Amino acid sequence: MTNNNNVWKLALLALPLLAAGCATTPPSNTDNVCEIFREKDDWYHDAAKSARKWNTPIATMMATLHQESRFVHDAKPPRTKILWIFPGPRPSDAYGYSQALGTTWKSYQRATGNYGGDRDDFEDAIDFVGWYHNTSQRQCRIKSNDTYHLYLAYHEGQGGFNRRTYRNKKWLQKVAHKVSARAQSYQRQLNSCEASLKKRKKFLGLF
Repeated sequence: MTNNNNVWKLALLALPLLAAGCATTPPSNTDNVCEIFREKDDWYHDAAKSARKWNTPIATMMATLHQESRFVHDAKPPRTKILWIFPGPRPSDAYGYSQALGTTWKSYQRATGNYGGDRDDFEDAIDFVGWYHNTSQRQCRIKSNDTYHLYLAYHEGQGGFNRRTYRNKKWLQKVAHKVSARAQSYQRQLNSCEASLKKRKKFLGLF
């Protein structure tokens, strides 16, 4: 009887750890936004909230996160190499789903009042992306559904975008086109499943 009690206690202690693991594991199929939202119960709610708040399409924000981290919560830039062999320092302190720099994240916190926000929390990360794209819309005169130019501004910063620093970066332009194409694909997928995602949230009492 004592052994059984110990087993149950261990199982109960393990549940929070398992839940935490599931919460931070990347989605199984990052090419399908419907599958992402079905697998990650709260993510659609978080994305929809950010879309309404910052006037930025869900597909654009999700495509940005895919490019930046592949939805890995604690993603960091790869280390540089010393003498082509030894691991060196990372090129920046970019971190989390959105790969936001520490200074940019602090600017977001000051602007929004979200001082408790974490770069490795999906809800905070997608709110950051929405905020940043909204800022680019205003400061760079980019349309809300223009994923190509929004991503260029995301990478170069609004000042860099307005100076057209991306013009001589063919590699970056290719990446921006890839992000734009993914946003279009995500939007087509979302058109087919968003109604059911909304119904599911209403059923669960989250809307």
